[in-house]
Amino acid sequence: MKNWNKKELSPESVKSLCKKYSLDALSASILMRRGITEGRDLMWFLEDDTRFLHSPFEFAQMEDAVDRILAAKEEGEKVLIFGDRDVDGITATTVLFQQLERMGLDVSWRLPSGDDAYGISMAAVDDFAKDFGTLLITVDCGISNVAEIAHANELGISVIVTDHHNPPEILPDAEIILNPKCADSGYPFAEISGCTVAFKLAQALRFSQTDLYKEDICLLNARTEKKSDGENTIVECVKVRNLVRTKYFALEIDGNLLEQNAQKKRTAFFDFLKGEQIFVWDAKKNLDALKNIFSSAIEFNFFDIRGECAKIIPQVSASSLEQIRRASKIARYENATTEIDALFNIFVTYLEKKIAGIFPSHIDCDECDLQLVTLSSLSDIMPLKNENRIFAKRGLSALNNGKARQGLAQILARQGLLGKTITSSDLAWSVTPILNASGRLGMPEISLRLFLEKDAKKADEIASKLFELNEERKKLVDAATEFLGARPEKSLDKFGGKICLVSEEKINRGVLGLIATKLLRRTGVPSIVITKVSANQAEGSEDFYIGSMRSDEKICCTDFLDKFGDIYMNHGGHAAAAGFSLSEKNYELFLQKIHSVVETTNFCAESSDAIQIDAELPPQHLTGDLMKTIDRFEPYGNECCEFVFLTKAAKIVAAQIVGKTAPAHLKLTLEIGSNKWPALWWGAAEKLNAHFKVGDKIDVLYNYGRNTFNGVEGRRLVIVDARKSVF
Repeated sequence: MKNWNKKELSPESVKSLCKKYSLDALSASILMRRGITEGRDLMWFLEDDTRFLHSPFEFAQMEDAVDRILAAKEEGEKVLIFGDRDVDGITATTVLFQQLERMGLDVSWRLPSGDDAYGISMAAVDDFAKDFGTLLITVDCGISNVAEIAHANELGISVIVTDHHNPPEILPDAEIILNPKCADSGYPFAEISGCTVAFKLAQALRFSQTDLYKEDICLLNARTEKKSDGENTIVECVKVRNLVRTKYFALEIDGNLLEQNAQKKRTAFFDFLKGEQIFVWDAKKNLDALKNIFSSAIEFNFFDIRGECAKIIPQVSASSLEQIRRASKIARYENATTEIDALFNIFVTYLEKKIAGIFPSHIDCDECDLQLVTLSSLSDIMPLKNENRIFAKRGLSALNNGKARQGLAQILARQGLLGKTITSSDLAWSVTPILNASGRLGMPEISLRLFLEKDAKKADEIASKLFELNEERKKLVDAATEFLGARPEKSLDKFGGKICLVSEEKINRGVLGLIATKLLRRTGVPSIVITKVSANQAEGSEDFYIGSMRSDEKICCTDFLDKFGDIYMNHGGHAAAAGFSLSEKNYELFLQKIHSVVETTNFCAESSDAIQIDAELPPQHLTGDLMKTIDRFEPYGNECCEFVFLTKAAKIVAAQIVGKTAPAHLKLTLEIGSNKWPALWWGAAEKLNAHFKVGDKIDVLYNYGRNTFNGVEGRRLVIVDARKSVF
C-alpha cells in the first residue's frame, strides 16, 4: 500500500503568500506544498507575458551567429539546415528554415532519413559541398558530431551548431555553438528544447532587422539619499546591448566630498560613460543629483526618455522611477530592486512595444513559432519550469483561440481537439505521437512538409499519410513487445535488478525509444533496447547496431553511456533519454563491458512511493471554480504533475469494469456531498470486491479534469489511489 503525504502548512505563511502575490488560499497552499515560494520561481507559474522570457542575446555567441547568417545573406551563400528526425528536430528545422526563407536566404533543409544515424552524416556534408554550400546550421543535433564537423571545416563549410543535448568532453570545432548546456553558453536556463534554441536564433535574427541591433546604450540614474550627517549621492549606470545588460557601474559619494577616493571614483565614472549614448528618466532630477558631486561647469549630455515612453505607455507619464519600481511586475518577483532596475525594465518594455508597432509581423512569427516550441518541449519531456512554462502557455493559448498554424490544425481536427479546451496532455498524447511516427519509420520529411505546406488541401493529404504511418508504428510496437516475451525479466536477473537490456534484430529501429520507455515502466529500472541495421537496409554501409536508453532519476543516461569510452560510432542525448550506435566489431565488446560498468555504477536508491497530496477538498469545493485554478497552472507534465486532491468518505454508488485488454480499468460513480461524480481508475479492476464494493465509502486521491463526450464538456475524477474510509 502506498503512503499518502500531505504537508502541513501554517495558516500565517499561506496568508502571507496570498497577500504578496494576490493568490487565493487553494493556489497558495498548492504552491507551498510543492516548494514554490520564491519570487522568481512563482513568476513562471503566475505570468504568461513573453516580456519575462530570457533574451536570445544572453547566449554568449548569439550575436556572432546572427552576423554570420547576415553575411551569408549578403554574399548569396547556400545555407543548409540539418535537423533530427523527431518532433523536436522537425519543429526546430521548421522554425529556422521559415525565418531564413523570409529573410531571402538561399536555404535548404535535410533530415536523417531511412536508416541514417542520428546527427550530421559525412554523406550530408559531402553532398552539401558538391552543391557549393558554405554554411551548415544544425538544429537539435551537432554537439556530438566532432568528426563530421571537422570534415566540413576541411571542405570550407562553416558550421553553426544549435543543440540542447548534453555536450561531450571534447566539443566539435564549429565556428559557433549555441547550446545552453555548454558551460560557457551564457544562457541562464539549460533545460530548453532544441526547437527553443532555434526559436531564440530566429528571434535574434528578427531583432537584427531593427535599428537597435548592436546599438550600445547606457542607462543612468542619479539620486540623493538623506543621512543623519548630510546627504549621499548615488549614481548607477547600466550598459545595454541588444536589450541585454552587459556592464554595471555604481558611484556613491558623501555630500561633504571629504571622502579620500572621491576623485578616483569620479574618474572611473567618466571612463565608464565615455563615448556612450546616455538615457535617463527625469533629466532635471538627475542633473540636480549630479551637481552634488560634480562641478556645475561640467555638462552632461543625455536624453530624457520619459516623454518617449509615455507615448507608448501613457500611464507612466507622471511617474517617478521609484513609483515605477514599486508597480513593476518584474520587480514584484525580485528579492531586491533599485531605481536603475526599474529604468532598465521600463526602457526594454518601451522598446519592445515600439518594435512590435514597427514590425507587427515579428509578433505573428513569434505566435506561430511558439506553437512548435510548445510541441517540442512536451515531446522531448522538457521540465515545465522557468521559461518553458511561458512557452507552453502561449502556445496553448494560440491553439485555444483558434489560431492553430497550418499543418497542426489538420492534426487537431482529425483528433477531435478543435472546439474543446486543448491541454498539454492532449498535445503529448494525441499530437506528438502522430508527428513522431514519420521519423520512427524513416520518413521525417513528411512531418516537416506538413508544417511547411501553405495549401490547406495539400496539408490535409499529408496529415492523412501521417495517420497511416502512426497505425503502422503501433503495429511495430505490438510486434516488438511480442518478440521480447519474458526476456526483460530475465535481463533483470542477469544484471542484479539494476538495469534491463534486450537486443532483438526483429525490432524496427524506429520504435527502439518507445520500447525502452515501455520496459522502463514495466521493470522500474533504466532500460536499453538494441537492434541491428544490416547493410542491405542501408545501402553502401556496413552492418551496425543502434540502441536507445531510457532512465528515471536513478541514473543519467549520457553519464552512463560515457563510461564505455570511444567504442561508439555515435552517442548522445539527455539525462532521461539517449541513443548510440556501434559498429558490428564493437557490439560484443559493448556487451562484455556492460556487466562491469553496471557493477561499478552507483544507481540511486529507489524513489519514495509516497503520493504527495496537493490539497484536501471537502465536497463544497468541487465546483466550477476548481477548474479555473487547474487551468491557471496549466501546463502540466515533467516536473509539474497534475494536482492530486484528497476527498474523504466518497460513497461508491456504481461500479463497472471497462477495457478490452489487461489490466482492465475501473469506472466508478462517487457520491460526494449532494453530487455524483464519474471517476476512472486505470488498471484497477481487480480492486473491485477485493478492496471495496458498491456501497462502501472511500477516501480517494484524484486528478480533477475535463471529460468531453459528443462535443459536451463535463468534469470527471481520475483516481490516483483510494482506500476504504475509517469513518
